[in-house]
Amino acid sequence: MHAMTDVPQQKGIGSVQFLPVSLFASVMGISGLSLAWRQASKLFGSSTVIADCIGVLAILIFVALSAGYLSKWLLYPNKVKAEFVHPITGNFFGTITIALLLLSSVIGFYSQAAGQVIWIIGTILTLALCFVIVTRLLNGNHEPGHVVPPWLIPGVGTIDIAVAGGTMPFPWAHEINLLSLAIGGIVALLFLTLILSRLIHHAPLPAGLVPSMIIMIAPFEVGFLGYTKFQQKIDPFASILFYFGLFLFIVLFFKVFRKSNPFSASWWAVSFPIAALSNAALEYAIFVHSWLLTGISAIVLAFLSIVLLVFLIRTMNLLFSGNLLKG
Repeated sequence: MHAMTDVPQQKGIGSVQFLPVSLFASVMGISGLSLAWRQASKLFGSSTVIADCIGVLAILIFVALSAGYLSKWLLYPNKVKAEFVHPITGNFFGTITIALLLLSSVIGFYSQAAGQVIWIIGTILTLALCFVIVTRLLNGNHEPGHVVPPWLIPGVGTIDIAVAGGTMPFPWAHEINLLSLAIGGIVALLFLTLILSRLIHHAPLPAGLVPSMIIMIAPFEVGFLGYTKFQQKIDPFASILFYFGLFLFIVLFFKVFRKSNPFSASWWAVSFPIAALSNAALEYAIFVHSWLLTGISAIVLAFLSIVLLVFLIRTMNLLFSGNLLKG
């Protein structure tokens, strides 16, 4: 009997009930990386096979996460409800809708019809979620500690509608893109003001939310991409958006990327804002033919690629060690 009890128990990977919705941010980042490498093929002449492989990975991860989270919804509906109504984690449901919008661009290179269908679904869900989140916030009685960078996700998501839908052929797409830019731009501006006020005047963010500070560059870089897709040109206003987002990224880099900030699934929140910066830098460099912007775009793309590879490896280690899906 003693011999039997001394045998170590096999460690499982955990339960789907603890699958965090924030993991869908990984699809956002990897999709953004795929789009960035496709841009890089125009600027640097790199093979589009790199973008294709990364895009397939993004699709596979989205399918796996969707199956897992659907199982969580069916088996543990109260867990999903608790996440959705939470004043902080509820904003991460925007990562699902943004992932759909980005995947519509990734898939659109292989099938325009499929990309258009996914964009329409993503657009409806993104606008609906933004409506729900803004309505919830206007109910009042929110704690100052709940004013955090993830608040920006649903708002920035509406800007992504224009980023992914800038070339949609539908006669109504122009107005939908304009509506999305209006909602996303104003909501992001208002929320960013509140978030900066909270960061300046109140206690520092908890360690688990420190990586999410990088989200604050998203309104500027995603705004740059959405605005230029809509205008089909880069003007001084677009340049201002890009350069301030770049400046803010440099400021936040030294606050976020520290050894004292332990890795967790929440780190994926930094992936898409950096991917947006990379895509914006590449698009800008292609437009102006500047050696400086070409260098910046190369550095950001290399940094993004390395960071996402490290995140992917460390996330898999967390999963198979049983630390990712545990209560």
